[in-house]
Amino acid sequence: MAASYDVIVIGSGPGGYETAIRATQLGLKTAIVEKNKLGGVCLNVGCIPTKALLKSAEIMEYTKHLDAYGLKAEGSIKAEFDKVIGRSRDVAGKMNKGVDYLMNKNKVSVHYGQARLAGGGKVSIEPSTDMDGKKVGSKETISAKHIIVATGARAREIPSLPFDGEKIISSKEALLQTKQPKRLVICGAGAIGVEFAYFYHHMGTEVTIIELQDRVVPVEDKDVSRELARVFKKAGIKVMTGAMVKSVDTKSKTLKVTVETKKGDQVIECDQVLSAVGVVGNIEDLGLEKAGVKTDRGAIVINEWCQTNVPGVYAIGDVAGPPWLAHKASHEGVICVEKIAGENTHPLNKNNIPGCTYCQPQIASVGYTEAAAKEAGYDLKVGKFPFTASGKAAAMGHNEGFVKVIYDAKYGELLGCHIIGYDATEMIAEAVTARTLETTAHEIMESIHPHPTLSEAVMEATRAAYGVPINI
Repeated sequence: MAASYDVIVIGSGPGGYETAIRATQLGLKTAIVEKNKLGGVCLNVGCIPTKALLKSAEIMEYTKHLDAYGLKAEGSIKAEFDKVIGRSRDVAGKMNKGVDYLMNKNKVSVHYGQARLAGGGKVSIEPSTDMDGKKVGSKETISAKHIIVATGARAREIPSLPFDGEKIISSKEALLQTKQPKRLVICGAGAIGVEFAYFYHHMGTEVTIIELQDRVVPVEDKDVSRELARVFKKAGIKVMTGAMVKSVDTKSKTLKVTVETKKGDQVIECDQVLSAVGVVGNIEDLGLEKAGVKTDRGAIVINEWCQTNVPGVYAIGDVAGPPWLAHKASHEGVICVEKIAGENTHPLNKNNIPGCTYCQPQIASVGYTEAAAKEAGYDLKVGKFPFTASGKAAAMGHNEGFVKVIYDAKYGELLGCHIIGYDATEMIAEAVTARTLETTAHEIMESIHPHPTLSEAVMEATRAAYGVPINI
């Protein structure tokens, strides 16, 4: 007889496993189905292991400037690339075990295998193969009144850059391979592209970034894009914007990448090409069509409560469309199950989802860019505080970047905050909280920020927006 639950979650990434935990906290009997490893892409081949790689790159960057800190190392310091990758895998492995512990602690029933909607509240499960080539799961059918699809996304493949896993790779191979390329071309200068550019560059690889748009990290405020491009170029990373990869000749050992630019075609020779041009939702082989679940442009269509057009079927996270962020998936999942449980919850405000990019300098932002705020018709007060004027940044030896704040001139509402600088991702939560509480500029200025800290820059930028800067 098929096991019966109140909620079945398909996929165990941050969105899926946190949804399952919240569901059990609300008294709902919950199961989770995972075809690979607990933790999904984020914990196993995404967010977490990538950040471990970036930390190694950051330390390598420090070793190049030891004299600036009054330090000297006897002999040269070299990266052992395979061990750097190994450390990253160890971190991912520990996080995977942590999710397994949380499932047991919260009494979430875990089923392994490929899940498909079978109609009538049923989910059929077939054995699958995980990323290590191990067969997992068994054939079974389980049922629930509420089924939440949280299957995430994968790297988008484009015709000019077909993945082969060796010469033309995705982010997955970029963080798993133990052989370091001498020359790497990265197609796409979004968060994934610039993070891997930073990592490979500081490991010693010659890196070229190619971006179709006219600037790197094109979703960010233009001032942030300009600053990151400046820092990258100064470091020796080649940046090509307004350019497009037309083709890659993979016939010989050295790859020849033909790039279309405003000045004509240019051929770049390299050892490997990383395609980082976005992601697409994992909507295939889930039985969505048979169940009648509506999809659009590679994503499941949902309403504000994460409900699909089919009663009892929901979707959260990357599989339901942008922004493709782990914390967005987790928040959607909580909203979804709280609504199911009859809690007094609120729909997700997409304009209050922070975006973070973890190269150094890091980028963190929330709300409107200056251009978007103007387009929305707001009268603005804009302030900027450079980290060159920050005592803490000077002491750290990282004075690149700034904090930029955008306020509504009429009511003082914080419309947007954009940070580029060392560990910027650790600073953005103040702005997110301020926006959630509808905090005004005056309350930010009146809030005592500890000195010396990088967070003072948020207060100082706000003062600058209102014409009363103190430290610049």
